[in-house]
Amino acid sequence: MASVKLSKLIDMYGLQNCTPDIDIRGKKITIPDINRPALQLVGFFDHFDAERVQVIGHVEYSYIQTMKEEDKAKVYDELMSKQFPCIIYCRGIEPDEEMLSAANKYGVPVLVTQKSTSAFAAELIRWLNVELAPCISIHGVLVDVYGEGVLIMGESGIGKSEAALELIKRGHRLVTDDVVEIRRVSDETLIGTAPDITRHFIELRGIGIIDVKMLFGVESVKDTQSIDLVIRLEEWDKDKEYDRLGLEDEYTEFLGNKVVCHSIPIRPGRNLAIILESAAINHRQKQMGYNAAQELLDNLGLQMDTKDKVKDWDTV
Repeated sequence: MASVKLSKLIDMYGLQNCTPDIDIRGKKITIPDINRPALQLVGFFDHFDAERVQVIGHVEYSYIQTMKEEDKAKVYDELMSKQFPCIIYCRGIEPDEEMLSAANKYGVPVLVTQKSTSAFAAELIRWLNVELAPCISIHGVLVDVYGEGVLIMGESGIGKSEAALELIKRGHRLVTDDVVEIRRVSDETLIGTAPDITRHFIELRGIGIIDVKMLFGVESVKDTQSIDLVIRLEEWDKDKEYDRLGLEDEYTEFLGNKVVCHSIPIRPGRNLAIILESAAINHRQKQMGYNAAQELLDNLGLQMDTKDKVKDWDTV
C-alpha cells in the first residue's frame, strides 16, 4: 500500500509541530481523505475512519470553546485514542493544553498551519491524491511537446531517446528517459514522472549518459507532466496497413485510464521529431474540436459519400 511520511507533509506545508516529544519518523498517511471532526466533538464515533488526517478549523474550535473542561477532556481522550496520523489546526489556532496532553498520551502529533481551513483542506487532498495515487513503471520516454505530454514507447534501441534529444534541441522539454513512473491521480488524468536516480539523464547508444539539464539548461527539463498522447515506434512492415486518415483514434490503457495511441513506423529518411510535433499539435486540435481528416471527408463528401469510395481514394 502506498504511503506518505508525515515528515514530508510537515516539510511540504511548513507546519508547526506542537508536540515535539512525539517521534514522527514512523508516522505515515495511507489514504488521501481528510476529516473535520465535528460529530466526534459531540461524542459520535460511529463509522469514524482513524486512518484520515484530522483538520480543526474555526467552526470546530469555536464549539470547543463552549465546552466544559470535564467534557472537553473526555472528548479529547476518546478522540486521540483512535490514534490517527495527525491532527492539524488551521488559521494559526493554538491547541489548548488538554489537547496537547491527550496527544502526548496517545502519540498523536498536533500540527498548526496559518492557512485558512477550506484552502488548506483542498490543497492537502489534491497533494495526497497525487502522492498516494496508484503507480506503475514502464519503459519509455516522456516529453512535453507544445504543452502536450507525449509518451514515446517502443522496443529497446528503436530510437526513442534519439527522438527525444532532437525534440529537446527544438525547444521542447524532457520529463524522463528510459523509465516512466505513471500515477493515476483521477479517472481522467495520468501523471508521468522520473525516478529520482535517473531524473534529467538520457542514455544515447555510442555516446553514453548525458545530463540534459546541465547540457541544455533548466528550460529543457520538467519534473512532472500529464500523459496526453502515446506514440508507439515500430519497425516498418510493408505488409502491415497503417492508418493514413486518422478518423478513428486508437487507445492504450494504463491503470484503467485510456490514452490516445498512434503507431509510427520507423524508416530511414523520416524525421521523427517533426512527426512527433505534428502528432502533438494534431491531438490538441482534435481536443479543441477540429479534425482535419473529417474536414477532408466533408469536402470529398460532395462527390463521394461511402466508405468504399474513401478506400478507393486512399489507394490512388
